[in-house]
Amino acid sequence: MKDVKETSIGPATPGDLRPLVAEGVSPWLDGIHRDLITSGSLARLIEETGLRGATSNPAVLAGWLRHDSAYLDQLTRLAAHEVSVEGAVWAASVHDLRLACDALHPVFEETHGYDGLVSMDMDPRMAHDPAATTAEAVELARAVDRPNMLVKIPATAEGLVAIRDCIGLGIGVHATGVFSVQRYGQVADAYFAGLERALAAGRQLSAIPSVASLPVDRADDEIDSRLGAVGSEDALALRGQAALATARLMYRVYEERLGSARWRALRASGARPQRLMWTDSTLESPPLARTRYVEVLISWGTVHAMTQPIVEEAARYLRLRGDTLMGQHEAAQGVLDKLGRLGISYDAVVRKLESTSVTSLVDSWLRLLEAVGAQLRAAAVNPSPARPRPGGPATPGTPAHAESADS
Repeated sequence: MKDVKETSIGPATPGDLRPLVAEGVSPWLDGIHRDLITSGSLARLIEETGLRGATSNPAVLAGWLRHDSAYLDQLTRLAAHEVSVEGAVWAASVHDLRLACDALHPVFEETHGYDGLVSMDMDPRMAHDPAATTAEAVELARAVDRPNMLVKIPATAEGLVAIRDCIGLGIGVHATGVFSVQRYGQVADAYFAGLERALAAGRQLSAIPSVASLPVDRADDEIDSRLGAVGSEDALALRGQAALATARLMYRVYEERLGSARWRALRASGARPQRLMWTDSTLESPPLARTRYVEVLISWGTVHAMTQPIVEEAARYLRLRGDTLMGQHEAAQGVLDKLGRLGISYDAVVRKLESTSVTSLVDSWLRLLEAVGAQLRAAAVNPSPARPRPGGPATPGTPAHAESADS
């Protein structure tokens, strides 16, 4: 990402992400689990680093379900009542979401509902069924009953309908897997349409938050592999630039939408902007390399969701360079134009990413069902299992197989 100015304004205070907040970026944790919440670790992250939100990750949850005694106790009770695997996943997820929402509620109150939000996955096998997605969102919102919860909806073509419908019903939405500028524009329009429905129904627009997320590491990984296959000097010079270029173009669309007469009418009725979120599960060495996306995706009114290792590294090593997105759309378009001249179709890349994103989410969800099923079967055989040593997986919060929650 070579076109970002290298003038540093200094490192963050050790353990502190508040310099990000001062730049208009809300740091969120990607991957909540019960031990993180009940041990007080999430509260400490909020207090010490300035963390301002969180999102679920099925792969992280699957890892912790195999180790965390809190889950085992709950699953043992559910097994005694012969609850199905899907029912057990639902019960565990609802409980975690309530706990996380409560932990972040002080931030929610302090920021008047702008931050302190928590987003939760639903069954991604419904990604192409908007009616089923909306129905599950309604049930999840009713079960959790917290004002700072969001439902995660993959931004497929069908998902756009579910996003609109959920917003119209007053349910906050985290649109995931937004890989292209065109798709982001469609997500923003779905948000506007949902707000208009909510307004017509007499709902309070300020109480309906939304974010739309680009998995930046996945976008770069796919395009960089194609640049490597081309192998020319020009191709190799473009590695690591595609996600930043996409983010800059998305931010331009964000600004344009907020300048529209349609938005001004919604804003006058209390609506909040749907913020762009960057999700990032980079696990590179040295640690400084893990924070590269955090440092180059800086602009007002955005969110950056990071796995726990990245949160910790960013709090130690983050060096900010000022706003990196605003006014950069022409240079960003130049990057995509160069990709085209090298024979790399950005549209083809996006189609692949959108398809594999849902597939990856489904795979993670199936692993979660498998983990819960195994625990239910074990509990049925041995209703009082030995309690494992506290501490969960070897790498707290991020099992080796975990992927970005935004897949």
